[in-house]
Amino acid sequence: MEVDVDPAVMQAETDHIASLAKRPGNLIAGAIVSCRPEEEGFAAYFERQKADPFVKGFRRVLHVVPDNVSEGALFRDNIRRIGGSGLTFDLCTLPHQAGRVAALIDLAPDVQFVLDHCGVPDIRSDAFQPWKAGISEIARRPNVICKISGVVAYAEAQTWTAQTLTPYIEHVIANFGWDRVVWGSDWPVCTLGGGLSTWVAATHALISGSSEAERSKLLFANAQRLWSL
Repeated sequence: MEVDVDPAVMQAETDHIASLAKRPGNLIAGAIVSCRPEEEGFAAYFERQKADPFVKGFRRVLHVVPDNVSEGALFRDNIRRIGGSGLTFDLCTLPHQAGRVAALIDLAPDVQFVLDHCGVPDIRSDAFQPWKAGISEIARRPNVICKISGVVAYAEAQTWTAQTLTPYIEHVIANFGWDRVVWGSDWPVCTLGGGLSTWVAATHALISGSSEAERSKLLFANAQRLWSL
């Protein structure tokens, strides 16, 4: 589960989700917490999260801020700070930011990055080729894993089928390989494209031709390894 909230109460939100995870029968195993690497307070925030075994990584949504935020010296220094901690950093970006994503990954080779939502392809507009090139470029970096999630939200809600998604999922897997992909629900955003059960069913249709070992890697084994679950 990702934790994201108003910056002033990021820690309170993390603490709240951690308390929910302690309830009997709860399925929450950890949190990818929101962060602001572009701010001076990140260093202290990072140290606090690193000491909490419930926290598995960080995420800064970069498609809601100016493109050059990730190019700031403080931002990059703070991303490098994560290296060797065992915590991941999620990249939530748009296809036109692929070059900046690749540059950031190159500057922090000791950080394990996770590219969210297949790089957020614009499936409605069928802008396949620019997205495809960006995915291929990012996948060349060995320290990045791709999260197969959210894509139903980027397709035309009333008309998409598993076949609509097939070229996107196939390209991600062909470039990252089965050892570098993890599955995600992207709930509740996935409801824009039909809901969680619909996305789960589409996933099983999309990977029906793969082996049991490959399906296991995507659906749970890679996540267990990546986040020590």
